[in-house]
Amino acid sequence: MWPYHPELLTTPVPRYTSYPTAADFGELVSSDYDRALEQAAGDISLYLHIPFCEKLCFYCGCNTGAAGRRHRLESYLAALHSEIDLVAARLPQGSKIRRVAFGGGSPNAITPVDFIRLVESLTLRFNLNEPDFSIELDPRTMNEEWALVIESVGITRASMGVQTFAPHCQQAIGRVQDDDLISRFVEWLREAGVSSLNFDLMYGLPGQSRGDLIDNLEHTVMLGADRAAVFGYAHVPDMIPRQRVIDDSHLPGQAERFAMAGDAFEHMTSNGYAPIGFDHFALHDDPLARAASEGALRRNFQGFTDDISPVLIGLGSSAISSFPQLLAQNEKSSGRYRMIISQEKLTASRGTKRSKDDQLRGKIIEGLLCQSQSEIPAAVMGEVEGVLQPFISRGLAIVDGEKLAISPDGLSYARTIAALFDPYRRQSRRRFSSAV
Repeated sequence: MWPYHPELLTTPVPRYTSYPTAADFGELVSSDYDRALEQAAGDISLYLHIPFCEKLCFYCGCNTGAAGRRHRLESYLAALHSEIDLVAARLPQGSKIRRVAFGGGSPNAITPVDFIRLVESLTLRFNLNEPDFSIELDPRTMNEEWALVIESVGITRASMGVQTFAPHCQQAIGRVQDDDLISRFVEWLREAGVSSLNFDLMYGLPGQSRGDLIDNLEHTVMLGADRAAVFGYAHVPDMIPRQRVIDDSHLPGQAERFAMAGDAFEHMTSNGYAPIGFDHFALHDDPLARAASEGALRRNFQGFTDDISPVLIGLGSSAISSFPQLLAQNEKSSGRYRMIISQEKLTASRGTKRSKDDQLRGKIIEGLLCQSQSEIPAAVMGEVEGVLQPFISRGLAIVDGEKLAISPDGLSYARTIAALFDPYRRQSRRRFSSAV
């Protein structure tokens, strides 16, 4: 479907959920984060990180650990409650929380009672202004009690880690969950009032065929997912040690991965889903699809979003906060996170101040990924003219004055084209995921 130019896809590139990316963070002066919180105004979004899972998957690169050690989990939650108090005390009086997202890990690795206590803490300490609640869930640890909690809190958006329906692929990545489990999960969430349900799926898995992927997509459509994110599996065992369990000799090659990405795009768009970028899809009446059609689609640490809040505050170990002029990441180690919080200090220790040039390039990259076009100042365009030419000559990108547009044929090259405007990539040897 898309023209395949392997020579343009050889360099791994970031997913650009921020700019600069977390790979380019350095040491951060704690007072910078304090000042950003104190100056935050208007609508604010919150993200709470729960770095625990009942079962750890081989493929996963998230900052998460096993939830079996109850004492460690309880002490983490106590620290998270304390951080909520510390952050809330620094925010200006008139700030309003419009969105609250729970991610991980798996938020449903904690007990429903612990989750309710977190929501109560947020309600007491922050000015919640009828916020949209969203949550990431592991279907293997879902039950009816959790469904009741989701309904009582008023969570309307949920994302489910499916990854694959194929049993042999599930075995290979350490995530076994049968079809009946997924179906029951969907039924519980719909009954609980979840109106926007996302399935996370993957292509490029060990032993996965194009037929396996099509079967996954057919299941997704049949079960009525409102959204689907079809990610390419990033095999980087040097960075993610748990991936060493995966036999890389069974991984599809680049040409096969590219074909899989095309299969996903063709199947989902022909079944009533609007494309969001090249690997995300949403039903046309879903808020994400509406944001895309209205030119209001954004990109943040949770991926594509219709959230327009300029400030996102991350709570929990490794969580990242985003302000117009600052990106700040909490301590990654949950042990050190707990220790620092116990001293009544915030833990943001890494990040970067976003210069005017950073903000400009971030806007360019976001525009290319979200709207497939962006205004490029002449000086910046001059910097990339040479490296952009191979994409233009192949009809993957179009330049019209100071506007750069990615053509329909070029959608799968969007991240590669966006990376041309990222000077940090010319300075860093850090390995990222495959472009497709």
